[in-house]
Amino acid sequence: MKVLFQTRTNLFDAPGGDMIQLLKTKEHLEKLGVEVDVSLEFEPDLSKYDLVHLFNLMEPQDIYLQMLNAKKQNKKIALSTIYGLYTEFERKARGGLFQQVANVISPYQIAYIKTVIKQYYENRFHKGVFKMLYKGYYGLMKEIVDNTAVFLPNSVSEMNRVAAEFKLKNYTFADIPNAIDKTIFSDEENNPSNPFSPYQDCILCAARIEGRKETLNLVRAVKGTNYKLVLVGKESKNQKKYVEKVRQEAGDNVFFLGAIPHEDLKQLYKVAKVHALVSWMETPGLSSLEAAAMGCNIVVTRKGDTYDYFEDDAFYCEPDDVNSIKAAIDNAFSSPVNPKLKQKILDNYIWEKTAEETYKAYQKIVNITNN
Repeated sequence: MKVLFQTRTNLFDAPGGDMIQLLKTKEHLEKLGVEVDVSLEFEPDLSKYDLVHLFNLMEPQDIYLQMLNAKKQNKKIALSTIYGLYTEFERKARGGLFQQVANVISPYQIAYIKTVIKQYYENRFHKGVFKMLYKGYYGLMKEIVDNTAVFLPNSVSEMNRVAAEFKLKNYTFADIPNAIDKTIFSDEENNPSNPFSPYQDCILCAARIEGRKETLNLVRAVKGTNYKLVLVGKESKNQKKYVEKVRQEAGDNVFFLGAIPHEDLKQLYKVAKVHALVSWMETPGLSSLEAAAMGCNIVVTRKGDTYDYFEDDAFYCEPDDVNSIKAAIDNAFSSPVNPKLKQKILDNYIWEKTAEETYKAYQKIVNITNN
């Protein structure tokens, strides 16, 4: 089987969770004997491929053109939806004029405005953006899902959102878990020379510093406590005022490590007692999975699809309630590590499993014997 992966054109310039999902899925599908290429072009020749696998419905202006190309060349489409609107954040916590506007327009109009502004600042105007200006953000998404042969959401609850929002009937889907690399994030050996040992028993948050991750309320939750809060990840370039406020309110017990290589996170998870990701939306948060596999207790919100993964084995809070965040951190810090959660992740949420389920989904829509 030969498959072409396609997604947003700035994948490697602005890496995110979708990039990790794409590359890791590719790596492990290839171990199963599937030939996988990646193209960020809009109209590549598809003659040698059995199907096209699109990633990230939240960037419809790019994958819409890739969908049209697949349709034109009569190729079936698999779609990793990675779908989650940040409407609640925009309406409750964004701040400024945009928050006021967000409360009187639809979620898709919010996303439309944000996408146009983003494309303008990144100088990424292209045919797909002009299509969006004409058809709308929702319009592009609707056309993409209507031409998808099999959906590959990261959870059943994500699929339910997609099906409800786009009024889908008689669709085919496979629950494809987001995952960790167990060769990296399951090693129990004790490294006495761990460079992060000064942060032993810290509260860790491995995520971009931005409003959607509610870093500010996390900082406020540890203010005046004996906790060490370690923030690792890039600072949002589009939310400079927010980042400044986070730094202003951070006390001496908050440490900013910036972005570090993904593999180095392993040593940081080892010294952390709790991983806290108090986002307005996660599907489910890759760093939460990795931290749990490394023996951290997990603090998350129920926003998005976190409960599908962690069920009753995490400590939950509300992103806009500092006291709620503080209480969840207190409970997580004082509780013993939950071996059940760790084992569940190592059994179910690994890239090997992701690849196997993805391959099965491909087989549902492609008659391999004819290729």
